[in-house]
Amino acid sequence: MSDSTPHRRRPRYSGKYPRRFEEKYKELDPEKHPETIAKVLASGKTPAGSHVPIMVGEILAALDPKPGELAVDCTLGHGGHAQEILQRIQPAGRLLGLDADPIELPRTESRLRAEGFGEDLLVVRKTNFAGIQAALASIGADGADMILADLGVSSMQLDNPARGFTSKHAGPLDMRMNPAKGISASTWLERIAPEKLAEILRDNSDEPHAEILAPALAGRTFSSTVELAEAIPKVISQRPEMEVKKSVARVFQAVRIEVNEEFAALDALLRSLPFSLRLGGRVAILTFHSGEDRRVKKSFQAGQREGHYSEISRDVIRASPTECHTNPRSTSAKLRWARR
Repeated sequence: MSDSTPHRRRPRYSGKYPRRFEEKYKELDPEKHPETIAKVLASGKTPAGSHVPIMVGEILAALDPKPGELAVDCTLGHGGHAQEILQRIQPAGRLLGLDADPIELPRTESRLRAEGFGEDLLVVRKTNFAGIQAALASIGADGADMILADLGVSSMQLDNPARGFTSKHAGPLDMRMNPAKGISASTWLERIAPEKLAEILRDNSDEPHAEILAPALAGRTFSSTVELAEAIPKVISQRPEMEVKKSVARVFQAVRIEVNEEFAALDALLRSLPFSLRLGGRVAILTFHSGEDRRVKKSFQAGQREGHYSEISRDVIRASPTECHTNPRSTSAKLRWARR
């Protein structure tokens, strides 16, 4: 043969159920393997590197999108909610999509553009949702007809070990939504004092073992997610296994919130909302733990007392039992809405 380049075989799909994120190429290329994606979804799991939007019907009912309206998706993520809204605000409507993740945002924008949503329908900004008013001003809008904020960490971020968000995968202990900004979770833990960490574990995740976990974790160097996850059971080894697992998840949650300054950003968004909505505008916020939900609930209640909102949801809205079964990540979701 004249071609001297040796033939390279395609990397083998290692086993029926590969454990490494990078090996799940069928799930990471859903267009080419729809049958694999269908099987993963049918089993009640989320395909690797993708995200199943949560409580779509309930969110659409709360926002009531209409043709010609301006929508803001404060947490564009994988674009699932945005795509549903975009279909309903045509013709002449626009959606402003915000996301601070420089890794996932270009992928989502490319995917939505391929679905036919051009610049006239979809405008994307790489920014934290705390900057919603500046983002609206950048497109010449004085307010939006509807605003959505899904505060959950996306499945793409959780599933990718390189992002370091979860104890389920071995990876660097990073946890930053924007890896180019701020400090990693590893560095943050090295610098935090035990007393402050105990306070954060209580406030951010209602961790019952905060007082004994904090001295064992603060000021230490954990280079990987596994190292941090393995350090927690050693402190509370006398507790039942399920309780220990929950503490591991709560510690990761509490640290992630601080690394990304999530509560500060949420508080800024909540303050901006009444001034970012047009008269009659609707806002829906999807939260995933009590610290977020308390902030949203109190803000909406205060906004109604002060005359900013004409109506708010009386009770929290939860995912249906069917959705919780088919998409377990919806189990902890809580939806609240308000109308300007």
